[in-house]
Amino acid sequence: MEIQQYSPTSKHPCGWGSDMKEHSRKLLDKAIDSIEAAELLTDKDKSDMAVGRAYYAMFYVAEALLNEKGLKFNKHSAVHAAFGEHFAKTKEMNVKFHRWLLDSFDKRQVADYEVDTEIERDVAVNVIHQAREFLEAAQKYLK
Repeated sequence: MEIQQYSPTSKHPCGWGSDMKEHSRKLLDKAIDSIEAAELLTDKDKSDMAVGRAYYAMFYVAEALLNEKGLKFNKHSAVHAAFGEHFAKTKEMNVKFHRWLLDSFDKRQVADYEVDTEIERDVAVNVIHQAREFLEAAQKYLK
């Protein structure tokens, strides 16, 4: 499975909305950087590290969306739960994004903390595609 590089012409490929909070913009910029880093890591056969960056891209997207509702959290589990409550449960965003966020967190945990397990390249590529799709959906939602 080949990955397509995510190379926006600027940090704001779809033009973040002018009403968006500055902190949300910065989180989405970090999401873009994380996707780009994940792609580079995958190209270097560092799938374990790539999955971690792709997870963080999704995490930053979820944080940005919650931040736009005035919600901030200090724990990953709190962001996961709040995203589920405020976006998946209400169907403001497709529920698959919540599932992908949770699944990628689990993959990151394995990649970061297990020493006898290796994430396959195709798994990393798939998580990167999911992160990109989540980012693009958030961009449309926030316009």
